[in-house]
Amino acid sequence: MKKIIALLPATLLAANPVLAGPYANVETNSGFVGSDYTGSVTDVHVGYEGANWYVQGGPALLAPDDADGDVELSGKAGGSYGINDALSVYGEFSFLTGDTNGYGTKAGLKYNF
Repeated sequence: MKKIIALLPATLLAANPVLAGPYANVETNSGFVGSDYTGSVTDVHVGYEGANWYVQGGPALLAPDDADGDVELSGKAGGSYGINDALSVYGEFSFLTGDTNGYGTKAGLKYNF
């Protein structure tokens, strides 16, 4: 399960909201070490987004390989800022509860051609 928590932040996708308001988001992230499947986490989130930000959370259904599943709490918040017409910067913070809470961050630049 620790492998899944470690891989979770790297597999999350940055949201690019278009319309403001509440939404539902169901997302499954699977982890692999080489070709060895380690398990999956399915987030069942309810969220709210503005013009360039979002926040969401809900249960996380853990399905580790060769072990019993579990339900924890997960969430994420993030946003983006347009530097100019072609370049924007984005960031995200995520968490997953458990025996040891897991946290993740993501930051990047997006350039539109």
